Amino acid sequence: MTDTPAPQDDFVLIGVVTSPFGVRGQVKVRSLTDHVAYLARNIRTIYVGAQRTAYPLQRVHEHKPGLLILTLGGVTTRDAAEALRGAELAIPESQTAPLAAGEYFLHQLFGLLVITEGGAELGRVREVLTTGANDVLIVPRAGQPDALIPMIRDVVQELDLSGGRIVIRLIPGLLDG
Repeated sequence: MTDTPAPQDDFVLIGVVTSPFGVRGQVKVRSLTDHVAYLARNIRTIYVGAQRTAYPLQRVHEHKPGLLILTLGGVTTRDAAEALRGAELAIPESQTAPLAAGEYFLHQLFGLLVITEGGAELGRVREVLTTGANDVLIVPRAGQPDALIPMIRDVVQELDLSGGRIVIRLIPGLLDG
């Protein structure tokens, strides 16, 4: 563990510590990243918990899909690893793997304006649900139930992060409450 403050950067959540692993201070992590190999090769520091305490990342092992075993510098006992249980792990967004065309970080969707191909404004993204199959945007609408917009090609026609909007195609039943 280092006492140097985390850089002033936007952080991307990459996992949550679920438990200690073994007796040498390793932690078991529920992974929230699809780029484990990139993480292992390119990331040297992980930021832990709400205070974003910096820990050197010494080793990453994919135990099974979605479950990582991490060795963090300064965490050398099971008790030290236990103290991290439930902590979120993050890295600065500037250090993430490059995104492919059409990929996005979930936090980038919050607040985007959702409009139809015809130009009608539905509202702004308040929440994003991750379902496993696809992400679902929750868009509050005045006087109506929230719209649930699936992030699928049949619906999302344009994702304009820099312009702050998502253009959708209304398919039958999409906005029925």
